[in-house]
Amino acid sequence: MQSHLAEPATATSPLTADELVLMDRYWRAANYLSVGQIYLLDNPLLREPLKAEHIKPRLLGHWGTTPGLNFIYTHLNRVIRARDLSVLYICGPGHGGPGMVASTYLEGTYSEIYPQVSEDAAGLKALFRQFSFPGGIPSHAAPETPGSIHEGGELGYALVHAFGAVFDNPDLIAACVIGDGEAETGALAASWHSNKFLNPARDGAVLPILHLNGYKIAGPTLLARMSEEDLTHLFRGYGYEPLFVEGHAPERMHQCMARILDRAADGIHAIQQRARNGMTAGCPRWPMIVLRSPKGWTGPKEVDGKKVEGFWRAHQVPVANCRENANHRRILEDWMRSYGPDDLFDGEGRLKPELRALAPRGERRMGANPHANGGVLRKDLSLPSIRDYAVAVSGAKRGAAVVQTTEVLGQYLRDVLTRNAQNANFRIFGPDETQSNRLGAVFNVTDRVWMEEIEPYDVQLSPDGRVMEVLSEHLCQGWLEGYLLTGRHGLFSCYEAFIHIIDSMLNQHAKWLKVSAGLPWRKPIASLNYLLTSHVWRQDHNGFSHQDPGFIDLVANKKADTVRIYLPPDANTLLWVGDHCLKTWNRINVIVAGKQPEPQWLSMDEAIRHCEAGVGIWSWAGTETTDGLSPDVVMACAGDVPTLETLAAVDLLRTAIPELRIRVVNVVDLMSLQSREQHPHGLADAEFDRLFTTDRPVIFAYHGYPHLIHRLTYKRTNHRNIHVKGFIEEGTTTTPFDMAVLNELDRFHLAIEAIERVPGLKEKAGPALGALRDKLAEHSRHVRSFGEDMAEIRNWRWTGGSKPSGL
Repeated sequence: MQSHLAEPATATSPLTADELVLMDRYWRAANYLSVGQIYLLDNPLLREPLKAEHIKPRLLGHWGTTPGLNFIYTHLNRVIRARDLSVLYICGPGHGGPGMVASTYLEGTYSEIYPQVSEDAAGLKALFRQFSFPGGIPSHAAPETPGSIHEGGELGYALVHAFGAVFDNPDLIAACVIGDGEAETGALAASWHSNKFLNPARDGAVLPILHLNGYKIAGPTLLARMSEEDLTHLFRGYGYEPLFVEGHAPERMHQCMARILDRAADGIHAIQQRARNGMTAGCPRWPMIVLRSPKGWTGPKEVDGKKVEGFWRAHQVPVANCRENANHRRILEDWMRSYGPDDLFDGEGRLKPELRALAPRGERRMGANPHANGGVLRKDLSLPSIRDYAVAVSGAKRGAAVVQTTEVLGQYLRDVLTRNAQNANFRIFGPDETQSNRLGAVFNVTDRVWMEEIEPYDVQLSPDGRVMEVLSEHLCQGWLEGYLLTGRHGLFSCYEAFIHIIDSMLNQHAKWLKVSAGLPWRKPIASLNYLLTSHVWRQDHNGFSHQDPGFIDLVANKKADTVRIYLPPDANTLLWVGDHCLKTWNRINVIVAGKQPEPQWLSMDEAIRHCEAGVGIWSWAGTETTDGLSPDVVMACAGDVPTLETLAAVDLLRTAIPELRIRVVNVVDLMSLQSREQHPHGLADAEFDRLFTTDRPVIFAYHGYPHLIHRLTYKRTNHRNIHVKGFIEEGTTTTPFDMAVLNELDRFHLAIEAIERVPGLKEKAGPALGALRDKLAEHSRHVRSFGEDMAEIRNWRWTGGSKPSGL
């Protein structure tokens, strides 16, 4: 590998002889460091023959994609220096960690962040030892990796993260390397369409680099077996201009890559200049690169007589038994010496000055680009006062006002967009549901982003829109993640049942936040905010397929310091929660709120106090007095429909059994149910006992699956008396109230549960029980005869037991 590369610079060979030699040496240095990370504990510069004790006992990591990643990084360094570009390197191949660490070490960023990994022989030993080693760093590009916004384990999401990063970042180029295995995923296939949402007049650019090395873990990849003609048709159909780099010989590949990167950079610049001068409209044809190189390039050609380079055996550890097998150890030593470490590092183990000079300077280094540490760029949003949108609620007429709760939030979000228009750092994301979810007020001040042709009869479409809609939850999530990770703010609105589509993406983002919180150099980013509406209890018209509240359970599994779950029961509480979430950082906030007309319960002052506490007694709804006696039963609720049904049940009980002492507790911050030791928002045991008592039955009407409430409260004193009603996988296309009845969350079932759980009450309240069961039977007959809920259900309003209930 120490060949003298002397091809002169010509029109087709942009590198001079000296540039070619230097760049090849730099690439060899990155490859050497990558191999060393996978294999070595000691002897980092091979200053003595390789011995068994120099080899790690467990060989972990992936070589196959790494030399190609190092090749790309080396060439991006050249164009950054030549053109003074701001480039973010997004490493899509899941196992390219050795290359990302090696390249950021060579440019100096790694040692600046981690001084213990110094730029000398001792630092090289530390660099090698830490990789995939207990107490060290992961084998993927991860939060610990400088310059990264993309966890290497997130196969399928590199390209969508890249586009999210460059929205409203006009001077940024995201160079996104897409592995050919990753390219087989559905999320990645959809991500190619992100170019239809990229406005070159105000956004940055994405340079996709499809890295085809032919194989996955144990078999060929689809795109690698396609011809250049077919790939050209495919990507031109997506709206790109594919540029091809293909081969094995380093001399030719360096010249070809330099030439193609120059063409791509020229193309990006031309597209942006035309758009920013008002000379073009619509979707430009952006350049992309298809790089074909052997898997495990520059590594062993064969091991034990079996093909390695250019085959799937190069994917992970090509020479697997170097500690015990002397022949394998010789292969490894010959491989590492082929890079010429003495030609790359000086006597003290430092990268030689002429190679160090090839890296960009300061924040132009890809490992030091501030967009990869978005917290340093994050600016707080300018937010209006929630009091400007308050729904008037009178204590004497609670529930009289009936509004669409998310419509009120939409008015607030409209003004958030307006107040932050100049900074261009807030967008709304959702799969074609912004209007459906009653957030349509935002379209008074912005449009949906649309770069394709716009027909004269189209509405609310514009290249300058700030609402991102595409019928792919993967794209919405990925765009938002990229947007947040580079320092901006956003909100993702989605139907509750279909947010599950991005479960794995949520998992990875939560892990990213958890790890980042332990890295002092990673500054906090704005929170990932979900608004889940069109929820399970108001999907009666779409049926069982649209009924699933289980996303909350997934979120509740994540690290306590990362996740928050809010179930505001009305518009004023939703305003407080939405405003609060937009002010937070390094969190995943899930807000669940219905979009259908529903009664309003709390004034704005009451809502603020209630939300700040997270949970509280609604004394106006219960029948407790000030005599100090405990209630007979606690009627608890979390969620808008559970709150409605709980209050309706209390209304029935207050009328039918006026002597029953009822306490009503509403939970808006679900994580407050956990103990203080389990979650920062958790209630102290004494406060939980004060609210829920230590020995009285608690009938808990909950928005989601009942087991979660039991899980959150299992350590509490009164857990044995908590009886939860929630979604039990019963649903169909039916009436709204019948949906609650099918899952036993309705007012009649809740009232029956209370009577049966209060000791001694069942025997005394036989007539009331009979009347409640009769009402359930009457309801069933009515909805199946007339197709709508009974008038007393549709027209019910809170009375506080002041008039007959009909029982």
